[in-house]
Amino acid sequence: MKLLIVEDEADLRQALAMSLDDEGYAIDTAEDGEEGLYKALNWDYDAILLDIMMPRMDGWEVLEQLRAKKNTPVLILTARGAIDDRVRGLDLGSDDFLVKPFDMDELAARLRALIRRSAGKTTTTLSFGGLELDTAKKSISVDDQPVKLTALEFSLVQYLMMHSETVVSRTDLYEHLFNEDDDSLSNVLDVHVCNARRKLGGGYIKTRRGLGYTIGA
Repeated sequence: MKLLIVEDEADLRQALAMSLDDEGYAIDTAEDGEEGLYKALNWDYDAILLDIMMPRMDGWEVLEQLRAKKNTPVLILTARGAIDDRVRGLDLGSDDFLVKPFDMDELAARLRALIRRSAGKTTTTLSFGGLELDTAKKSISVDDQPVKLTALEFSLVQYLMMHSETVVSRTDLYEHLFNEDDDSLSNVLDVHVCNARRKLGGGYIKTRRGLGYTIGA
């Protein structure tokens, strides 16, 4: 899963990126509204964390212009907790609102909920056959036996399971699993798919030649 953090305060931006990287997300960042809007429009993110008070373009304008073209889930982060600000954010199309300072565990839970709802999932548990994945506990099992995956392998399986009714293209997987600084050599994805497939067994991850990968479709 890939996030965009749009935050002008460098220390907070770095702290958010480090904490959410530890949660297994691929992270892109932007330090002002113009950069944030450019990235939000030109790349597909699973969710965007958007500050309001920023130079060059504030969060309200970013949100308004983004919503004219895309429906990426947006969680507003702001020190302004007035009811009027919350109402404005929701009316402009934000999906959630968190007032600074906030607890990182709460932020992580809200992000999981946003991503889950955007994929049409109602619970933290995803399952297919004997394969079960819990997005909150970051656990995965096959026939009730725990399976140990790396963070990127877990994200790969999670993304495929959250889109189990479709075949996910290699391009989509690259965009949602790797951040802008990651090496994108052509065999990197194949290695992670091969490792996850071997650990899960059971033929859960299917290759649709020329199309991509799927669990379930």
